[in-house]
Amino acid sequence: MIHSMTGFGKATLQLSTKKITVEIKSLNSKGLDLNVKIPGVYREMELSLRNEIAVQLERGKIDFSLFIENVTEQTSNKINIAVVKNYIEQLKEVVNEGYETEMLKMAIRMPDALKVEREEIDEKEWTTIQEVIKECLKNILDFRKAEGKSLENEFILRIANIRQLMNDALALDPERIQAIKDRLFNAIAELKVNVDENRFEQELIYYLEKLDITEEKVRLNNHLDYFLETINASQANGRKLGFIVQEMGREINTMGSKSNHAQMQKLVVMMKDELEKIKEQVLNVL
Repeated sequence: MIHSMTGFGKATLQLSTKKITVEIKSLNSKGLDLNVKIPGVYREMELSLRNEIAVQLERGKIDFSLFIENVTEQTSNKINIAVVKNYIEQLKEVVNEGYETEMLKMAIRMPDALKVEREEIDEKEWTTIQEVIKECLKNILDFRKAEGKSLENEFILRIANIRQLMNDALALDPERIQAIKDRLFNAIAELKVNVDENRFEQELIYYLEKLDITEEKVRLNNHLDYFLETINASQANGRKLGFIVQEMGREINTMGSKSNHAQMQKLVVMMKDELEKIKEQVLNVL
């Protein structure tokens, strides 16, 4: 079964002092393009987190975000009292007394007036966060699976359409061959010359063989079957489907160049249109 690269997952957890939110967005990409946004306190965990996401999601343009909202009134920013007092003492040398409030306003805006207390990683809290991340990964994988099912249904429809159009084109083949023969016989008749009938038949057979589309029909049928086998395989992947689509396109193009028949060429154009719709969606397959 195929999976889409497009997906979205979200998971939240409310703790006594914090609210944890994890979001993962994924779009199609040739490889893994991973962007991770996490609070600075957990930066040392980023490498292992990237590895886990890469294993689970494999491919795609992925944006991972971890938000931790503090629901208490505590803050990690503290006033550096000693530094602020030192600034005020210096300001007293240049500012007249009676402006203590203004001096305090100036001092609090000076460098190092505020200090940020570095938080240490709480192992228990990180274990809890990892559970939320796993839940979010499960959600996006479920999303990708559901999107993959929709893509599968779309592919089955388009493959059936191409096969039907191919069969319709082949049904016109006897008419096409007869039209070619008639055109050549008429051309010879207009020349009003005597021709060697045996040699003419040999040349006609050679010409018709060059316009024969039986091989293209067989190969295209095989590619259509292989495409369906691949999307039903347990290890189905978008790259392989992309290669199969390229081969299908070659056979359809060759049929178009050989058809030499207005109605058949119209059917070939319709086949190309169906194939383009498959190409667009194959880009989303994992």
